[in-house]
Amino acid sequence: MATGTVTTEVVRRNLRGKRFDVRGLAFEAALLLAMLLALGVLIALIGDVLSSGWGTLTDRGASFFQGNLTTFGTDSAGIKQGLMGSFLTIIFVVVVAFPLGVGAAIYLEEYAKDTKVNRFINVNIRNLAGVPSIVYGLLGLALFVQLLGGITGGKSAIAGGLTLAVLVLPIVIITSAEALRAVPHSIREAGYGVGATRWEVIRSHVLPSAAPGILTGTVLAVSRALGEAAPVILVGAVTGLMITGDQTFFEQMQNRFTTLPTVVYSWARQPSSEFEGLAAAAIIVLLAVILIANAIAIILRNRYERKW
Repeated sequence: MATGTVTTEVVRRNLRGKRFDVRGLAFEAALLLAMLLALGVLIALIGDVLSSGWGTLTDRGASFFQGNLTTFGTDSAGIKQGLMGSFLTIIFVVVVAFPLGVGAAIYLEEYAKDTKVNRFINVNIRNLAGVPSIVYGLLGLALFVQLLGGITGGKSAIAGGLTLAVLVLPIVIITSAEALRAVPHSIREAGYGVGATRWEVIRSHVLPSAAPGILTGTVLAVSRALGEAAPVILVGAVTGLMITGDQTFFEQMQNRFTTLPTVVYSWARQPSSEFEGLAAAAIIVLLAVILIANAIAIILRNRYERKW
């Protein structure tokens, strides 16, 4: 054993006074038990989904991904429209939530002063990140469907995408602000020392340094939006038979839509046992998509992470 390790162990024992920390061990055991219970429940749920849906997924093959949403038959039912609807709504999350969220984070961290108003704004942003998604669904119904229905087309993919963008906006702001706050002040001071303006320092030094954290947060926000069902159902996502016909991209944006979580909800509530396999297969696809998004976030973080 190395000398440094022996010294550390001796100091640790002396600080503890050679007492047996019963409460500390009990607390550690309780934490371990809680983790094992949560992990056990998760494994049981995933195992049940895999056992119920894997056969349907392998038997149907490509037809499961090419079929349309329907509740009248299991042979032709598929998730094509759900995948397309999720893609359309995520476009709005990327286009709307990311620029606004990153811009708000830059202002709060780099420009805003430490005043009562700004502290109040920060606290409320963090509170909004914990608001249930159904509340954002009610907001989207009142704002994007009823008030701005003439622009969004009412219950349409535009309304659903804007609702999800508002839903993940506080998350994007918080993660971006944390990434900006993690950049050492010495980098800013070095830029100011050579005569750069505040915006030049932010653009050329702070943002590139905070980019890994910002990218990770935004990808995780996309994962959150992909898994939401309640908000999009409130703003008009279809849960039954969906007939779209031949439509252009812009026509699809202003018409009724469905998403992958909505497809799962629709099939899970059907009384027929045949739809249980379809719902489980759709859950497997949704889990795969979310895991891929999370894997991308981890790769980006590890690839561009900087050690200060």
